[in-house]
Amino acid sequence: MPRPVCITYDSTCDLTPRLLERFHIRTVPLTIQSGERVFPDDGRYTSSDLYADYRRNGTLPKTTAVSPEAFKAFFAPILAEGFDIVHIDISSELSCTCQNAVLAAQELAEQGQIHVVDSRQLSTGGGLLALQGTKLRDQGMAAADIAGELRRLAPLSDTSFVLDTLEYMWKGGRCSGVTALGANMLKLKPSLEIRDGKLVVCKKYRGAMEKVYRQYVTERLAGKSVVEDWAFITHSGEVSEETLQELTALVRELAPFKEVFITQAGCTVSSHCGPGTLGVLFLRQPEPAQ
Repeated sequence: MPRPVCITYDSTCDLTPRLLERFHIRTVPLTIQSGERVFPDDGRYTSSDLYADYRRNGTLPKTTAVSPEAFKAFFAPILAEGFDIVHIDISSELSCTCQNAVLAAQELAEQGQIHVVDSRQLSTGGGLLALQGTKLRDQGMAAADIAGELRRLAPLSDTSFVLDTLEYMWKGGRCSGVTALGANMLKLKPSLEIRDGKLVVCKKYRGAMEKVYRQYVTERLAGKSVVEDWAFITHSGEVSEETLQELTALVRELAPFKEVFITQAGCTVSSHCGPGTLGVLFLRQPEPAQ
């Protein structure tokens, strides 16, 4: 009889407290630094706080990876409860959080099994893997097998966002000032997607954001064969409730998802992409074998 399994994630999964409770997922927070102040990325310091700080002092708050010591302090009590752990992290191409989890797992190896999964994803693109993990857990699958299945599913997570502004990418050193200024003058709205674990520009839209959101969502879902369990509309704040409801209806028109969740991104996505960023995230079906 396999030991019971606990599914865990770092705070970049952007799952709401209600979803974490419903699916019995535990999270460990990254750290946010805004000037001299330091906060855990546990939802108390929000993207709205981040934008307010940036607009007030012009300095972009930064996020810091979970340290190996913090991971050990997080994992040890769960192992003591009698669980094996399947822990999922933000893409190792975007943060050293996953490597730190592996180090902690190795040091705790005598206390129990900790299987670390590199999601190769960001935000709820990785959160989808966590939800799939809970489904397998509830079917009685052992931790090692769950981790193996999540690694197989990771490349099938369709993770992308469309940005209202490049200002935050520029301030974070992820694009040049000339690029940001040119995009602003031409009213270009870049779309980013996760490819091989990295965030890359995949398309540029033009026009008012409400129109861009609809075009982006339609193009992301068009002709896709999807895993029907769940989809996410994840945004970074400053998107109207009316727009979110309209886009939810559009997603339901385009694909047969059983549930569509609206979540607000935490400070990791928000500090990189800025307000008005929005993504539709889901799992694709694997390509049929040739």
